[in-house]
Amino acid sequence: QVQLVESGGGSVAAGGSLRLSCVLSEFTFDEYYGMAWFRQAPGKEREGVAGIDSDGQNRYADSVKGRFTISKDKAKNTLYLQMNSLKPEDSAMYYCAADYYVGGSSWSHEVEYKYWGQGTQVTVSS
Repeated sequence: QVQLVESGGGSVAAGGSLRLSCVLSEFTFDEYYGMAWFRQAPGKEREGVAGIDSDGQNRYADSVKGRFTISKDKAKNTLYLQMNSLKPEDSAMYYCAADYYVGGSSWSHEVEYKYWGQGTQVTVSS
């Protein structure tokens, strides 16, 4: 059974950094998978933050471009999100997601992903 477990969330002051990790169990890191980080703040819809599509291209929401970096370590079956220059508006629950054949134009669509983690909380104070 595929399992995704996030870690690395926490509380940080504005301008600080955090690195989120997502370990994927029973999931084959082959060339056709797509993976992404989503976030959801209270009262808001869940939104795609960063993704790696099935062509291996990194994708980012405009709000995080230049500040966040998504990466993966195939040997460790782990997806990362390095978050720098954090802002209070980045505060949210962050989720990782994965599935096969995620296109570049749909990486930020929740329905593209079958597997989800439970989330890790990120709080940025001003």
